[in-house]
Amino acid sequence: MDADDRTSQADDGLPLRVVQRAPNGTAPSRQTRRGRGIAFGLTALSLTLIVVIWLNHPTPDIAAPRLASGNAVSQASPGIVLGLGKLLPRGRILTIAPPFGAGDARIAELLVQEGETVRQGSILAVLDSAPSLRAALAVAEASVGAREAALAQTILTVTAGRDDARGALARADAAVRSTRRDLDRAATLSTRGDITDQILDQRRLAYEQAQQDAARARAALARYDASDIAAQADVALAQANIDAARAERERARAEVDKSLIKAPARGSVLTLHARPGERPGALGLLTFGDLDDMTAEIEIYENEATAIAPGSIVALAADALPSPLAGTVRRVGVEVLRQTLTDASPAANTDTRVIRVSVDLDAASAAIAARFANLQVTARFPRTALR
Repeated sequence: MDADDRTSQADDGLPLRVVQRAPNGTAPSRQTRRGRGIAFGLTALSLTLIVVIWLNHPTPDIAAPRLASGNAVSQASPGIVLGLGKLLPRGRILTIAPPFGAGDARIAELLVQEGETVRQGSILAVLDSAPSLRAALAVAEASVGAREAALAQTILTVTAGRDDARGALARADAAVRSTRRDLDRAATLSTRGDITDQILDQRRLAYEQAQQDAARARAALARYDASDIAAQADVALAQANIDAARAERERARAEVDKSLIKAPARGSVLTLHARPGERPGALGLLTFGDLDDMTAEIEIYENEATAIAPGSIVALAADALPSPLAGTVRRVGVEVLRQTLTDASPAANTDTRVIRVSVDLDAASAAIAARFANLQVTARFPRTALR
């Protein structure tokens, strides 16, 4: 510390000041410090101007990329119409569920495997409600047998009763005739005074009694005597009981059918969704379809509907197929629908309106398509001018 610094410290009464030295050992001058401050201020001012200019500069209008029309992103050549679709059995892929009224029954037996082909009406699975329902059917069948036996017994009883009633009526009629003759004879004798009035009264009373007996016999015969034995009241009641028992038997058979899951048509088991011991859920028991009759359902953009006609040739392609499939347009839909298929590209349209086109595959293509049910394909149609 030099003499001047010591003098200043002594005069001010303050601690010694720390003074930075230049690399050569000397302190920076006041002019150098002022130059650095000016440079820093200019830099800050420049940055501020840049920010202000950038914030006030108009944003360029960059148009969003436009996607291709339709539900396929890839652009088609001018003479081609593109569409997305699926390979499906002609009767569609069916979801086989338990019959109505099966309740919470579970699968007791599964009688088919994936890939197996079955005939219409074949039993696919048996539910665990089958034993109790079969027992109810046995009871109903026994009831029908008992009612039929009761009908036979009633017919015998009615026949016997009718014969007895006819015999009783014949005897009553004979008694009427006999008592009538006695009454007439007594009346003749009474006029000559050969018999008393008391005897005449007895003959008259006997005749009246015979008439009443004959009337009762006719009433008894009317219960059994009919032009047709089936029209007789007791027989008709027995027959009605049989009809009720048979109806109950049919109901029991229908209940047994609710424990059986059957194939609605000829086809193949595609995928099993439930196993023995499980209760079929929202996916049902299995998916089902006739793989021997494959077709394709294609969705095309609504604006292209008039560019395709029945009979047009179609080429179907997919990565999973060994080669493109060929077919012809069977039908062009007339209803505009919401699309259900989209291109794999993340830029594909997902909310377009489409027309569905049904395609018949040729024999070779149908055989290949049977291995790829529900496969998504890209279809190419030659454009047909129908406008």
